[in-house]
Amino acid sequence: MSWNLDSDRPIFIQIVEHLQYDIVSGYYQPGQRLPSVRDLAAEAAVNPNTMQRALSELERSGYMHSERTSGRFITEDKGMIDELKRQLATAQIEVFLQTMKRLGLSNEEIQVLVKESMKE
Repeated sequence: MSWNLDSDRPIFIQIVEHLQYDIVSGYYQPGQRLPSVRDLAAEAAVNPNTMQRALSELERSGYMHSERTSGRFITEDKGMIDELKRQLATAQIEVFLQTMKRLGLSNEEIQVLVKESMKE
């Protein structure tokens, strides 16, 4: 997946979010070994220290773990991955609903638009 990082927010937070989406979407499977810090940093065009910081945060959160000399691996806890997916989806829905409310749409109008969009 392409890395579309911007300067509006801290890069390491954007990397964490990107990798979270990669995990919940199945790009990285439970138990899968991740590329090295240097390889991921080169792919994202960031400093390896920044990538290391993001990976450490994901480890601290339990979404991946390190095995000495073997590298980093995605958690095998599918329940944890499903919960992360639900959290990310809920956050996106909240942003969407806030935007629709700012447009002056009622809940009913939003529902109609969503149903129409899903038919396509």
